[in-house]
Amino acid sequence: MSEEVRIGVYVCHCGGNISDYVDVKKVVEAIKDEPGVVVAKDVMFACADSSQNEMIEDIKKYNLNRLIVASCSPKLHELTFRGVAARAGLNKYTYYHANIREQSSWAHTDDKEGATIKAIRHVRAAIAYARLAEPLESIKTSTVSKVLVIGGGIAGLRAALDLADAGLSVYIVEKDPFVGGRAAQLSSIYPSGKKGYEIVSELINEVLKRENIMIYTNAEIKELSGYVGNFEVKIRIKPRYFKGRCDNIEEIISKLPKNIPDEFNYGLTKRTPVRVPPYPGAYPEIPHLDIENCDNKCMEVLKECDKIDFEMKEETITLKIGAIVVATGFDPYDPKEGEFGYGSYDNVITLPQLHRLIELNKTEKLIYNGKEIKRVAFIYCVGSRQTKRGEEEVNEYCSRYCCKAAIYASLNLLKRFNGLKIYHFFRDIRTYGREELLYEEASKNGVIFIKYDENDPPKVIGDEGRLIVKSKDLLTPLEEEIEIPVDMVVLVTGMVPRKNNEELYKILKLSTSRDRFLLEVHPKLKPVETAITGIFIAGACQAPKDTIETLSSASAAASKAATLTMVKTLELEPFVAHVDPEKCELSKLCIDECEYGAIEIKEYEGIGKKAWVNEAKCKGCGACVAVCPTEAIQLKGLSNRQIREMIVAMGKEVKI
Repeated sequence: MSEEVRIGVYVCHCGGNISDYVDVKKVVEAIKDEPGVVVAKDVMFACADSSQNEMIEDIKKYNLNRLIVASCSPKLHELTFRGVAARAGLNKYTYYHANIREQSSWAHTDDKEGATIKAIRHVRAAIAYARLAEPLESIKTSTVSKVLVIGGGIAGLRAALDLADAGLSVYIVEKDPFVGGRAAQLSSIYPSGKKGYEIVSELINEVLKRENIMIYTNAEIKELSGYVGNFEVKIRIKPRYFKGRCDNIEEIISKLPKNIPDEFNYGLTKRTPVRVPPYPGAYPEIPHLDIENCDNKCMEVLKECDKIDFEMKEETITLKIGAIVVATGFDPYDPKEGEFGYGSYDNVITLPQLHRLIELNKTEKLIYNGKEIKRVAFIYCVGSRQTKRGEEEVNEYCSRYCCKAAIYASLNLLKRFNGLKIYHFFRDIRTYGREELLYEEASKNGVIFIKYDENDPPKVIGDEGRLIVKSKDLLTPLEEEIEIPVDMVVLVTGMVPRKNNEELYKILKLSTSRDRFLLEVHPKLKPVETAITGIFIAGACQAPKDTIETLSSASAAASKAATLTMVKTLELEPFVAHVDPEKCELSKLCIDECEYGAIEIKEYEGIGKKAWVNEAKCKGCGACVAVCPTEAIQLKGLSNRQIREMIVAMGKEVKI
């Protein structure tokens, strides 16, 4: 480094958040004579316009070329002070942010002297860093103004619409034969009261109006390469075996045996090997042949259709895209055999099955298995808030939507069918926001709520064609044990991550949380962004969500994806790994360690094959730096030498 290092240090009071526990003036006094420090000041609010203007004036007056602010978290104001450096004519990456609020004052409110000493150490380390800081330039990469949406449920459809309306080309990839997802299976959606398929059909109609949206059904992601702005994806499209819808399709289907559980009705009905659009407005209108369940007799019958093509082959296409929105949805929890009588008694069903049962009933009486249902019991928290015992995998999280969904379903039962008596066995009721009104309405309409002990859940016992639910009622003064005879038990099941998505997440290099849902960068600051720049998540693939939250997150993900892909050139932060080919011995340890696939082997002129970093794919995590035996790979903006100097500075004795 040829130029003389001239550092300005500004220590913030943060209106007492820092100065109530850290002696800010002692911090300034302790660091003002550190090598390279030209200006050292304390300021009441570093982020205030007046303080920012003061910094700019000092930079120009004292010819400063490095800037440090010791204040709150860099997540709040690092970009603010980089902007100050840039406005003063400095390279914005010569700014360093020392966090002495969260890491000193708030962490040691019971030890003011200790907090002050720790703050001094933090600022000394920042100065040591700044002395070795080099000006850096942002990484620039071109972008493709096209976005891939994985999943054709309401989240995927909503995201696709928003992206298309922003002027981008959109590809929807849905692994099922028809788009629509779980929402289409709901008998009614709160608060509109519309049937699920009606809302889905509206979204589909809007999607089909956009010429810049292409839908691939019965399709899966096979491979992903590239980086933000320039992804390349290979999609495998499985054959439907129908080129269109033949005029006599209903007649043909009537000749086929119905012996396959219908997925759309959660197994309450049976279907043939030919899957037709399951609801009005479904897309595509073309049937799908479940070839694995179609024997020779089935194929003979299907030859009567002039649109059938048994020779249809699997197809692989390649798309170039700038960003990806993952909206793969959820699965409803599938109760274990015998769990609250599920599988042991025919009239124990799940809440999703109840939605389909309501739709399948066309009379004023609720009929199931040929019998009228007059008394219904809902049992809450089935598959959610489970207690871990042993090595068995459980769902410790709350699915959040279930309480509202159960109460709303019971209100719809009362409105739709005559003479029903409904009981809710709950562990806790979590109807937040305006959903509390549903709880109140249900109570006023005669729905009975019985609170059970999580350690002593209700028991479901068969009794000559009926069921008896036994439970202690914690709402009674003596916590009495009660027995209620019912005709049907509805298990209020939670949401679980989609089955068989592990391979997809591996291809996309996405991480999952302890609950096995997709993991965002930060639940508050970056709620729809993933660790892979350019890949965003929407809907219940991230966590249990109701339809309102799902649609909101879809629009948020679409907005983020649009922001990236609507510009011709992306600017990325330069804090990435880089290789000194002269030092590289090509151990390949860095390649093995990089989970983002950012390190490749490249031919260097006059040197030979060495490691090379694709800066657009690198996340700057430093894993490669840690394993390199020759220190040939370093992080820009955080070299090994800087780290060592910061450690030395932190360890120096502090006298106050």
